[in-house]
Amino acid sequence: MKINKVLGTLVTVILAAGLIAGCGSSEKKAAPSPEKVIRAGCTGVSYPDSFKENGKLTGYDVEILELAAKNLGYKVEWVNTDFAGLIGQLDAGKIDTIANNVSITPPRKEKYYFSEPFLYEGTQFVAHKDNNEINKVEDLFGKTVAGVAGSNHLKVVEQAYPNGNIKIRTYENRDGAMNDLINKRVDGYVNARNVLVATIKKANLPFKLVGDLFVIRPSAYPFLKNEKGKKLNDEFTKEIQRLRKDGTMKKISEKYYGTDVSVNPGK
Repeated sequence: MKINKVLGTLVTVILAAGLIAGCGSSEKKAAPSPEKVIRAGCTGVSYPDSFKENGKLTGYDVEILELAAKNLGYKVEWVNTDFAGLIGQLDAGKIDTIANNVSITPPRKEKYYFSEPFLYEGTQFVAHKDNNEINKVEDLFGKTVAGVAGSNHLKVVEQAYPNGNIKIRTYENRDGAMNDLINKRVDGYVNARNVLVATIKKANLPFKLVGDLFVIRPSAYPFLKNEKGKKLNDEFTKEIQRLRKDGTMKKISEKYYGTDVSVNPGK
């Protein structure tokens, strides 16, 4: 009987010790690290920068951001809306950046940090190829040219022709603007030459280039000028520089544009 009592006491002590040890080990377990997320905006209808193919978001700007984010340990949460809406959401802090061919301009540099540029573009006009009356920029004087609201290309036109020689009609997205030119409801359309050439080839559009390139500007990812924006900008700039150096950016550029748009043609 005494032996049984002693054994019972030992078992109780061992079990109690095990429970205490178990409690101690559970308290020492570190809480899982929160997932790193970057919220990015794009239109999803801007070929070849951001568009949907078989229901999946893709494009030059999109693929570079996704790859850089993956290498940095971020998950990208995408928000799709029209271009003017993207600028508004960035200003309100609802998204962290925009992956939709955002040109670096002096006014924008006042508001945002910009990553390492990954695209260089020049503004250009197109007209319907059946329109024999429009072959140079001067032929567009007094005519209506379509463009996306909030785009830098419209501002370039307004600065180049401040007297209103060219009438501007704004649209929420490229599709609406191009469809009106296809159906000859406008006389021209303005965008980046790289985008125009790639889109005309991809969709076999009945457009012709008109005139020469306007000012060549770099495009990059914008971030708000705050502590979070500075951190993201520094991280993504370093990663984009690495993607440029190892040739990855050139390959992605040629995939979507057929040429390397990541280098400045003016240098």
